[in-house]
Amino acid sequence: MNALRTTAAELVADGKGILAADESNRTMARRMELAGARSTPQTRLLFRELLVTTPDVGNAISGVILYEETLRQRASDATEFPRLLERHGMLAGIKVDTGAKPLAGADGESVTEGLDGLRERLAAYRKLGARFAKWRAVLRIGPQAPSRYCIAVNAHALARYAALCQEAGLVPIVEPEVLMDGGHPIDRSEQVTEETLLAVVAELLDQRVLLEGIVLKPNMVLAGYDCPRQPGVEEVAHRTLALMRRTVPAAVPGIAFLSGGQSDELACAHLSAMNAAGDAPWQLTFSYGRALQAAALHAWAGQQENAERARAVFDERVRCTAAARRGDYQLAVMA
Repeated sequence: MNALRTTAAELVADGKGILAADESNRTMARRMELAGARSTPQTRLLFRELLVTTPDVGNAISGVILYEETLRQRASDATEFPRLLERHGMLAGIKVDTGAKPLAGADGESVTEGLDGLRERLAAYRKLGARFAKWRAVLRIGPQAPSRYCIAVNAHALARYAALCQEAGLVPIVEPEVLMDGGHPIDRSEQVTEETLLAVVAELLDQRVLLEGIVLKPNMVLAGYDCPRQPGVEEVAHRTLALMRRTVPAAVPGIAFLSGGQSDELACAHLSAMNAAGDAPWQLTFSYGRALQAAALHAWAGQQENAERARAVFDERVRCTAAARRGDYQLAVMA
């Protein structure tokens, strides 16, 4: 249990956050094609290697969530990818769920699957060098959604996954994501996120998960992206922090917010405003994917001659996010 506490603390250490590079091959293929790059096991490896070997990236990135393909690959110098991360001061993580599937008896809703055989897979990932894992539950907001049933089954699965991770010596990243697609106002987002987090925390406690040995990865409280009234940065920060205080026990070492389709700039601005507010009982950090990678992927475009330019773009995004982690992102932008 002490090892779980130590790893969780490392993942949310001062000034650091998590890079989510765990896109499925299908998702990564779509993103690479949009950037003008061809998606193959080798090109996916080259891009991810490019990111994690950016100089000094370990000063701001504590860990990298990987897709299983990458966890098993070797870098250009034949180093196992988890060892490459360790060399650059980062921990290796692994996405372990198998995706959201239709939830029986709940039209249009979903439950994340992947519990079958998970104990054995976790043991194998630990031997490969993984130190933490991730499971993402997805909840959509609609006129009658998410149902209490949908929230309950996803919370139960998240807690079962978390308990199995800790049994295997891996820190679980617990990710209940309320999607912001739609025209709902921020009040509705806050209501659903609160119901979801309360259900998740209750299940974690019921299933004897050590809260000091997890990282929570929730969405921020935003209005639906199609809502005509979009709240300002300070409102998002205030309402998100207030909600976290109502729902997340202080025993949890850190909250690593997901970017959830926000622009790079807004994802940083919201996180920065929360950190600037101070007086939070947990570390407030990030676990961003597109918000850190998208610009670098377009700069690289599958051409190795663009590698240094892509690293420079990635380094800039990492620096901005690290500034948000300190609560001074706006000052960093103005400088």
